[in-house]
Amino acid sequence: MVFPGNQRALITGRFGFTGKHLAQFLELRGWEVFGLDRGERSNAEAVPAIDINDTGAVTQRLAEVQPTHIIHLAAHSHVVGDPLAFFRVNLLGTESLMEAIISSGIKPTKILIASSANVYGNANNSPITEEEPLRPMNHYALSKVSMEQMLFKWHARLPIVVTRPFNYTGPGQSEAFVMPKIVHAFHRRDPVIRLGNLDVARDLSDVRFVCEAYLRLLHADVTGQTFNICSGSSIHLLHVLNLLREITSHDPRIEVDSAFVRKDEIKELCGSPRRLFEAVGEIPVISHSDIIGHMYRSLGNNAAPDSRAGS
Repeated sequence: MVFPGNQRALITGRFGFTGKHLAQFLELRGWEVFGLDRGERSNAEAVPAIDINDTGAVTQRLAEVQPTHIIHLAAHSHVVGDPLAFFRVNLLGTESLMEAIISSGIKPTKILIASSANVYGNANNSPITEEEPLRPMNHYALSKVSMEQMLFKWHARLPIVVTRPFNYTGPGQSEAFVMPKIVHAFHRRDPVIRLGNLDVARDLSDVRFVCEAYLRLLHADVTGQTFNICSGSSIHLLHVLNLLREITSHDPRIEVDSAFVRKDEIKELCGSPRRLFEAVGEIPVISHSDIIGHMYRSLGNNAAPDSRAGS
């Protein structure tokens, strides 16, 4: 039974990097959190294994949970991969979820859907606002642009908010992504770190900032809009390496591996959080040094103490 005033969130991709952090973040603030994930996990909730494209199973799950809010994070999220997989999950999976919401008969207060800042590609302006033309540079970004376009037919029927997160990181993120790859390598004190293009800069946020932004958007009286999730400040990859040299007193050799160099690399991504802050109030931005230091210390006892980086 759903009692008046109860906040019940259903998170797709519940056991992904962002889903784990967001679930804990909401639970600590009194929310009931339920999951929908393709891989069954052993936990107190016993989340069933459901493919987002199985509309019937998703419908049943929604009817059982009766969520007041839905956060759609499930995605094929790494930039490199099978083109068909991106569209099957990111586009058709989102369409399946929309169909399931209608079929289940639930009336959610808010549906937050995560797109990506990759939709902007190599933008002409910086920082990038939501009005910037979309120039997807890879199949991942193309699938997200297609998803956003598909959602236009649902905005009149459902209370949808779309987010475009720029790069963010934190403890528990896979080493398939460059920031955790570098932090883990310094923690292991690898003598050599092989990377792709070093001449890139990214607007980098902490996953805790992203969780706060999502919570505020769930409460905000906004629908049918798109919001950048970003800090408004980019960091160069070489600066990340220097921060870790300072934290660890370790100086590995950095090698550019052609296998990691992308022909369609986006040189710089820096977003404007102005629309977000106007809608939900200013969110304290965690500094780059604090983000990297927090990730490094989270890896355990082998991490060198760092008095500069806050937690």
